[in-house]
Amino acid sequence: MTDEPTESADAAVTDAGWRYRLFGSPAFFRLWLAQVVSATGDWLGLVAIAALAARVGDRAEGAAVGLVLAARIIPGFFLAPIAGVLIDRWNRKTVMVVCDLCRALVMISLPFVDSIPGLIFASLILEIFTLLWSPAKEASVPNLVPKSYLTTANSLSLVAAYGTFPIGAALFTFLAKLAGWFDNFNSLEAFHLDKTGLAFYFDAATFVVTAIIVSTLPITGARSRTPAQPVPAADVAEANAFRELKEGWHFIFINPVVRAVNVGLATGLIGGGMLIPLGTIFAAEVLGAGEAGYGSLVTGLGFGVAIGVIGISFLQRRLAKDWIFTIAVFGAGIALVGAASTSTLTPAVLLVSVIGVCAGAVYVLGFTLLHENVEDELRGRIFTALYTLVRLCLLIAMTVGPFLSELLDRVSSSLWDRKITVVGLEIAVPGVRLTLWLAGMIIIAAGGLAALSLRAGEKARQVAAAQASAAGA
Repeated sequence: MTDEPTESADAAVTDAGWRYRLFGSPAFFRLWLAQVVSATGDWLGLVAIAALAARVGDRAEGAAVGLVLAARIIPGFFLAPIAGVLIDRWNRKTVMVVCDLCRALVMISLPFVDSIPGLIFASLILEIFTLLWSPAKEASVPNLVPKSYLTTANSLSLVAAYGTFPIGAALFTFLAKLAGWFDNFNSLEAFHLDKTGLAFYFDAATFVVTAIIVSTLPITGARSRTPAQPVPAADVAEANAFRELKEGWHFIFINPVVRAVNVGLATGLIGGGMLIPLGTIFAAEVLGAGEAGYGSLVTGLGFGVAIGVIGISFLQRRLAKDWIFTIAVFGAGIALVGAASTSTLTPAVLLVSVIGVCAGAVYVLGFTLLHENVEDELRGRIFTALYTLVRLCLLIAMTVGPFLSELLDRVSSSLWDRKITVVGLEIAVPGVRLTLWLAGMIIIAAGGLAALSLRAGEKARQVAAAQASAAGA
């Protein structure tokens, strides 16, 4: 296993070119390029799969798209725990390369799929390989950059993951126009070189390129710990996966920082995820701004995330990451409550931008704290657990949010005629506003739970220090 970079590596990085001063090491620069290529293909493939599902679904386009996209969520709930154990056992570079090549094969097959069950099956397979690739990548990052560069590395990873969406969408548009040129060649009809077919082939090529790049990286398997006591031969022979799985989840609960990150990110997403299905309704019903207003809110959120990511990258060495993480969770919840309380577009956009700033900081700091506080041999299990919790909470939010909004709207209509008066001021309380208020309170509660976890950790460290001091005296 390649030794984890130390702070002494910073001097060598400083003497290198600007790319390495920014990325921390030549190896992480190549990994980041692989992420950019892979994420661009992911977004392109997602758009193409949705377009193909709508076409194959005939008169039930919405249901078809929903079923196919939902199929990419399901594997995480059932396979993520064992995936984490496997990642911590296997050579991570091999896992990533094999997953990329297998995803390329799935993409090559998609132009020939002409049914919803076929698309659902392909989406399930794609998600299984993604479920292995992403945690393997996250578990490898601390072994590729010095510790002081972890925050910057996570900021760059966030840019690679989500900043490539416009590129993927633009590529789909370009390939759709290019497909018209292939219509002139009847001999190529068997290859399905229409707009979705070209998109799938291009996506397959991005996975192959990613596999080639990853194959050059100094990544192997997790370092194994030397046990304090001899391990019985029977235990070694068993290779007890259940014990390893239990060890990973046990670590989440006993380590206060890891517990705080999981609670802050996952629980906070139950509230934050409600913005996705309810944003358009809020823009139309409360702000009276329609689709253009919703576009402004999304733009404000995007700029806010960018500011948060860049700001935290520059300031992270001067900050206590764990407590800034908690403050950012609180800030996101308070800003959401404030945004839901407004009735005009401009203050709503400003407050949504604040949500973005806090969300960007939470994401970057959360992953950095996990990288810094989790031993190498546990990272696969910890990151798959995080991804599982995030998916579950997002699914809850996106599923429950619209139904809760409808329910609260009916309650508000029957009890208060959707209006209440506070200190002589009349306030409209449609269901979408009440739901977003509740979502903001859930995020604030997540911040409170994270703070309690960190405080408990500090007290435990103080007690341990006092006992050590007393023993030394």
